[in-house]
Amino acid sequence: MPPSIAPTALWSRLQAANPFFLISGPNVLQGKDHALRLANHIAKLKAEYKLEIVFKSSFDKANRTSLGSFRGPGLDEGLKILEAVKKETGLPVITDIHESHQAAAAAEVVDIIQIPAFLCRQTDLLTAAAATGLPLHIKKGQFASPQALQQAARKVGEAGNGMVLLGERGTTFGYSDLVVDPRSIVIMQEKSHMVVMDVTHCLQQPSARPVDLAAGGGLVSGGERALLPHMGAMALSLGAHGVFVEVDDNPSPPCDGKLQWPLAGLSNLIRYWLPFAEARAKAGDVPVAG
Repeated sequence: MPPSIAPTALWSRLQAANPFFLISGPNVLQGKDHALRLANHIAKLKAEYKLEIVFKSSFDKANRTSLGSFRGPGLDEGLKILEAVKKETGLPVITDIHESHQAAAAAEVVDIIQIPAFLCRQTDLLTAAAATGLPLHIKKGQFASPQALQQAARKVGEAGNGMVLLGERGTTFGYSDLVVDPRSIVIMQEKSHMVVMDVTHCLQQPSARPVDLAAGGGLVSGGERALLPHMGAMALSLGAHGVFVEVDDNPSPPCDGKLQWPLAGLSNLIRYWLPFAEARAKAGDVPVAG
């Protein structure tokens, strides 16, 4: 199935999104019915608020801390589910890839390819994704500076693809915490890149909680979900072009459960963020010293 919209046309829509665009969906695919239920809800919000919204979910969480953690349905089944989402809702879809050979297969279905934060410097992965001709969303590694992510975008550009979103998702602070440096959101815009604020994972506390995991022991990530609305407001006030937020109607999501925003509350989030984005748009150019 070809992309539901030409890549350049989707890119133009994201560039023109007013006052911002949204990337939203469950962290990981949990079956076709679950994905369609969430996607149909999100599609209604797209129409209600007249926002550009891209449906997001992962077919494989390849970097889970523990071997026994839920990873998802895998590439083949996951792409079938995402294809069904596109057919039923008309929403463009985005998913992440972890290995170069997955790029071509993903490009047969998805409209945007996401590069995970841990892999943002992997040249072969970046160039394989660039070769699909689809827009890319590169998440900034927890270890990387905003300038380093600009270099990742440069790699993609030199590979022939100038359609790059740069994602902020926090910076490592100690062993099991992240902080957001607001300067990053500003710096990443300097070369005319569009910036996306991942309000979900920037609040993650990686591998912070010991759990049973079928009596074998292990660690899972925690998080501070209550701060999520504030992260979006901050980023939009600084000119971020889009917000990435994961949602679920499962009271116990299998991955990053402490960070998933309730699906029923997504409308309230959008309504809360709109004035911040509108105020930034009305403010005009940022003053320059000297």
